[in-house]
Amino acid sequence: MTDSAVTTSPAPSSDRVGNTPDAAGTKLVISLLLVSAFVVILNETIMGVALPQLMADLNITASAAQWLTTAFMLTMAVVIPITGFLLQRFNTRPVFLAAMTLFSLGTLIAAIAPGFEVLIVGRVVQAMGTAIMMPLLMTTVMTLVAPAARGKTMGNISIVISVAPAIGPTISGLILSVLDWRWMFILVLPIALGALALGAARIKNVTTPRKAPLDVLSVILSAFGFGGLVYGLSNLGESATGSAAAGLVPLAIGLVAIALFVWRQITLQRTDRALLDLRTFASRTFTFSIVMLGVSMMALFGTLILLPIYMQTVLGLDALVTGLLLLPGGLTMGLLAPFVGRFFDRFGPTVLLVPGAIIVSGAFWFLTMLSATTPFWYVLVAHVALSFGLAFLFTPLFTSALGALPPKLYSHGSAVVGTVQQLAGAAGTALFITVMSATAATQMIDGVDEIAATGAGIQSAFFYGAIISLFAIPLAFFIRKPAVTVTDGHDAPMMAH
Repeated sequence: MTDSAVTTSPAPSSDRVGNTPDAAGTKLVISLLLVSAFVVILNETIMGVALPQLMADLNITASAAQWLTTAFMLTMAVVIPITGFLLQRFNTRPVFLAAMTLFSLGTLIAAIAPGFEVLIVGRVVQAMGTAIMMPLLMTTVMTLVAPAARGKTMGNISIVISVAPAIGPTISGLILSVLDWRWMFILVLPIALGALALGAARIKNVTTPRKAPLDVLSVILSAFGFGGLVYGLSNLGESATGSAAAGLVPLAIGLVAIALFVWRQITLQRTDRALLDLRTFASRTFTFSIVMLGVSMMALFGTLILLPIYMQTVLGLDALVTGLLLLPGGLTMGLLAPFVGRFFDRFGPTVLLVPGAIIVSGAFWFLTMLSATTPFWYVLVAHVALSFGLAFLFTPLFTSALGALPPKLYSHGSAVVGTVQQLAGAAGTALFITVMSATAATQMIDGVDEIAATGAGIQSAFFYGAIISLFAIPLAFFIRKPAVTVTDGHDAPMMAH
C-alpha cells in the first residue's frame, strides 16, 4: 500500500478539464455549490428534535421514527457510488440541476405527506438529490483548486458537511416551537427552489464528460450490501425485546452483498469499468483517513439523534430549548472550520488530528455519565467539547484523503468519501438507537420506570460510542499530508521541485 501523489496542472490528458473558468468563475461555481450543498445537507438531521413529536403524532416507536434520518442516510449510501459514474459521464450543470430538482421534489412530497410512509418516501427522494450534490462539490473543488489552497476550501466544505447537520436540530426546534412539523419542509422548499433557479442561471460546466460504463450488477450489489447492513442494524433496535433474526438476516445478506460488490469492483477496475474504483485504497493516507472519517461520522450522527431524545424524554425540555442547547456546538464547528483549513495548509494534518481525536473521545466519556438528574449545562459543555474535537478532524481528513489520489480517481474518491460518510452515519444512528432500545427494554422488564430506563439506555449507547472513539486516536498518527507533485501531461507524476 502506497500513497499516490497529488497532481497539479496540467492534469493528465484523460482528466483534463474543459471550459475551466477563470478565478472569478471558479469562485462563483464553488460558492453556488457550497450554498446548495448546505441547504440539502441541513436536512439530514433536521428531523432529530422532531422525533418525539412525530412519535406521538404518527403513533410510531423510536426505532421506527429514526428511519426518517436513517432512510435519508441509507439512500445516500446506496446512490453515492453511482455518482462516480455520473460525474464522469455528464457535465457539471446537468448534474447540479438533477440534484436540486430531486431534492426540491422530495421536500414537496414530505411537506404534503399524509402519513409516515409517504413522509419516508419524501425523505428518500430528498436524499437522492443530496447524494449527488456532495461528490459533485468535492470533485469540482479538487479539479479547480490548487493543492496549496485546498485546506482553506475544504474548511468551507467542512462547514457544510459538519455544521449543517449540527444546526439542523436547532432550526427544527425553533420551527416546532411555533409551527407544525410540516413547516420544516415548507420553509425549506422556497430556499431549495431559489438555489435551483440561481444555479440554472449562473452555474457553468467545469469538466469534460467522457464515455463511462455503468455496471448494473454493481448497482444492485451496492443497494443490497449497504441497504442490508443498515436495515439489519436498525431492525436490531425493533427486535430488542423479541427475535434477533429480523436484524441478523439482513445483516448477513448485506455483508455477503458487500463482499461480492468489492470482488466485482476489483475485477472491473482492471479495465477501468468499475462503478466504484477501489484503487483509491492503494493510498495508505486515503485508507486511514476513510477509517477515521467513518468513526467520526458515527460519533456525530449517533450523538445528534440521541441528545434530542435524552433532553426531551429524560430531562423534560421542550423542542426549542433542546435546539438552542445544540446550537453552540454547531456554531463552534462553523467558526473553527476556516481556521482549521488554513492551519492544515501550513502545518499538515497530524497537529490537528491527534488532539481532535483525544478531545472527541474525552467528550464521549463525559457523556457516559448522563442520568435523569444531570443538569442541562453539563450536556451543553459536553456537546461543545465534542464539536470542538470534530472540527479538528473533518477538514484534515477530507483534504488528506482526496489529496492523496491522482486526478483520474477524484470522482471515485469523492464517491468513496461520501459513501463511507453516510454509511457510517446511518450505522452510528442505528447502533446508538439499538443499544438504547435494548437497554431500556431490559430495564423496564426489571420494573424501572420509562424515563429512568430511557436514561440508562442512552448512557449505555454513549458508552459504546466512547469505546469506538478510542480507535480513532492511534489512526491520527498515521495520516500524512500528501506530497505535491506535477504531471508531465501523462498519467505518471513527477516530483515538484
